[in-house]
Amino acid sequence: MANMRGLIMDVNLRSRENNSAHRTSEIDRERLIVRRGQPFSIAVQCSETLPPTHHLELRLHLGKRDEVVIKVQQERGAGDEWWVNQQGAQDEMLLTLHSPPDAIIGQYRLAVLMMSPGGRVLEKTDEMRFHLLFNPWCKDDVVYLPDQSLLQEYVMNEDGVIYMGSWDSIRSISWSFGQFEDYVMDICFEVLDNSKDALKNSEVDIKLRSDPVHVSRMITTMVNSNGDRGVLTGRWVEPYSDGVPPYKWSGSVPILQQWSKNGVRAVKYGQCWVFAAVACTVLRCLGIPTRLITNYASAHDVDGNLAVDIMLNERLERIDGKINADSNWNFHCWVESWMRRGDLPRGNDGWQVLDPTPQELSDGEFCCGPCPVAAIKEGNLGVKYDAPFIFAEVNADILHWIVQRDGRRRKIQMDQASVGRNISTKSVYGNQREDVTLHYKYPEGSRMEREVYKKAGRRVTELTYENAEPGQLKLSIKHAQPVYGTDFDVLVVVENEGGREARAQLTTLVTAVTYNSIHRGECKRQLISVTVPAHKAFKEVMRLHYADYAGCVSEHHMIRVKSLLQGESEPIMTEVNIPLSMPELLVQVPGKAFAWEQLTALISFTNPLPVPLKGGVFTVEGAGLLSATEILVNGDIFPGQKVSVRLSFSPTRPGVKKLLVDFDSDRLKDVKGVATVLVHKKYGPVRTTH
Repeated sequence: MANMRGLIMDVNLRSRENNSAHRTSEIDRERLIVRRGQPFSIAVQCSETLPPTHHLELRLHLGKRDEVVIKVQQERGAGDEWWVNQQGAQDEMLLTLHSPPDAIIGQYRLAVLMMSPGGRVLEKTDEMRFHLLFNPWCKDDVVYLPDQSLLQEYVMNEDGVIYMGSWDSIRSISWSFGQFEDYVMDICFEVLDNSKDALKNSEVDIKLRSDPVHVSRMITTMVNSNGDRGVLTGRWVEPYSDGVPPYKWSGSVPILQQWSKNGVRAVKYGQCWVFAAVACTVLRCLGIPTRLITNYASAHDVDGNLAVDIMLNERLERIDGKINADSNWNFHCWVESWMRRGDLPRGNDGWQVLDPTPQELSDGEFCCGPCPVAAIKEGNLGVKYDAPFIFAEVNADILHWIVQRDGRRRKIQMDQASVGRNISTKSVYGNQREDVTLHYKYPEGSRMEREVYKKAGRRVTELTYENAEPGQLKLSIKHAQPVYGTDFDVLVVVENEGGREARAQLTTLVTAVTYNSIHRGECKRQLISVTVPAHKAFKEVMRLHYADYAGCVSEHHMIRVKSLLQGESEPIMTEVNIPLSMPELLVQVPGKAFAWEQLTALISFTNPLPVPLKGGVFTVEGAGLLSATEILVNGDIFPGQKVSVRLSFSPTRPGVKKLLVDFDSDRLKDVKGVATVLVHKKYGPVRTTH
C-alpha cells in the first residue's frame, strides 16, 4: 500500500485476495506474490474523480539497475505483452493486470503514473514491489500440468520421501522441502542472482528468466558450489567436522537459510540426495512441478563409453578407487521437472532430468540437464542437455577386470542388466513408492531395448572365453537383512551343474563402502579350497561380528561382499551389497494441534549397540511446525538404555505437516523418526483494535 499527495491518494495491492487466487498464500499473505498468465487486481484511490483528459499508466521495473522496464499496455495486444483494464467510478479504480504466460519471473517494482493528454507525467507513486512466479495451472505456460493431484504433490507439497539403500533393500527417509517457509522464495531468487550468468550480464540473464529450461539449468549449477557461489559443498568421505554431515540434514530450509545468512558462502556438506532435495525446494517454490528421483545401481561413466570398468588386483581390491573413476553407485538421486521443450523436436515435452550433484562438467560448469526422460528411453543422445551421461546412469555395462602382477588385464565379469533398477519416486497418493523405471527404459531383454542400445551405440554382447566349459560352476551369495549392531551370516554357494567333480579356490572379501562405492576398509577375508561333486553344491558360512565392521563401516552402513572362484575353467566373480538396517526413533505428538497453540512432542530411542553411545543429539524440524532445533543428551547412553526427550513448539500454519527427527552420536548416526501432525485452523473471537 502506498500513500501520496495529489490526485492519487492510495494504491492497494490487494495481496491477500490476489495471493489466495494465485495459490501463493502459503508463501506470504502480506506481500503480493502472483503467477504469470493469470490476472490480478490492484485498487487505486484518488482524491477526486479523474479529469476525462487524464489517464493512469503502469510501469514495471526488473533488476537492481532497472535492467528491464515494461510499459503496461492500455488494451489487450499481442500475447507476449503486459496489459491492464480499468473499472471504477468516481474516485476509485480497480486495475486488473494481465501478465503474458511467458513473462519473466522475479521481483517487480510497480509504479502508477498520472498522465496528461500530451503524455506528460503529472504524478508518480512510490514503487511497490511484487513477485511473479511460473504458473503450472495456466495452460499457456510451458510448465502447465493439467492434473490437479500432480500439482498438489509436485508444487504444493512441502514434505517428501527420499528413497535410499540398495535396489534389493529399499529404504526411505522423510524430507522437509519447506518451499513456502518464511523468506525461502527470496532466497530462491538470491540463488539465481548469484549465478555466473547473472553476475556477468544481469540484463541478459533477467530476460532469460522467462524460460524454465534456462532457470532450471541455472539451479542445477547453483545448488552445488563447484566453481561458483553455489549453495552446497559436496563431500563423500569423513571427516565432516568443519560442517554438517550430509546424513544429518532432514530438510532444505536450514541449508538455504545458512547460505543466505552467511553472505552466500557455501554450506558444508551435501551428497546426492541433499543436492537433489534442495533443488526440488527451489524449483517447486518458483512454480516448476518437480519430483525427486532415486536410481538404484546408478552408473557413473567418466569416459563416456557407456561402460563402467572396475579394475581389481588379485586380492580383489580396487586399484582405481578414486572419486573421479568409473563407479557404480548403490543409488543416486536427481530431480525431474515438468515442462514443454520448445527448443527441441517434438516428443521431448514432459519430465526432464536435472541433476545438481557435481559429477561431470557440462558446457564448462558442474550442471546436468534439463534432459527429456523420453529421449533417454529412446536413446536419442544428441538431445540437450547431457543425454549421454544420463543414459549411461541407467543403462551402462559393468565390467570387472583382474589386473595381474605383470600388468595384463583379464575380464572376469560383464553385467549388462544390473544398472538402472527400481527407479523410484514418492507416489502422489501417499508415502508409498512409485516405480518409474519404464519411463527411462524398455523392458529388459525386449526387442525395443535392443534397438535403443543399437541407436545409442551400446554394445549387446555376452562375455565368452576360449575353451571355457559353459556353465559348469555357478557362484552366488545369500544373506538376511541384518540390523546395524548385530552379528550376521553371509552364505557363499558354489553349485556344480557339470557331470564331473570340480576343484577351485574360493576367495571372499568383505569390505565397508559408501553408497557411491568408495572403499572404507576391509572387514574380513577368507581363502579356501573347495571340492564340489557333480550336481552338488558347496556352502560356506561366514559369520560377521559387530566388531568386524564397526571400525570401518561408513555413515551409509553398507557392506560389500565379493567372491571369486578360480578353478580349472575361467574365473567367476559375484558381489552383493548388504545395507545394514537402522533402528527407528519413536516420535509421538499427542493431542489435537492448532495453529499458534503450544504442542509437545515425545521422542524416545533405545541404544541397540553392545557399546555405550556418547555425544547424543536430537535434531527436530518440520515445515509449518518449527525451525531446526537441537536437543543434547546428557551423559552416555548405555547398551539397551532408553532415552526420552520432550519438546514443546507452536505450529505456524494449518494443514497436514511432518515432524522430522534425526539422532546422531559417536558410534551411531543417521537414525531417523517422523510423526504426521494435522494442524487445525484456530477459530477464536475476532480481535478489534481501538
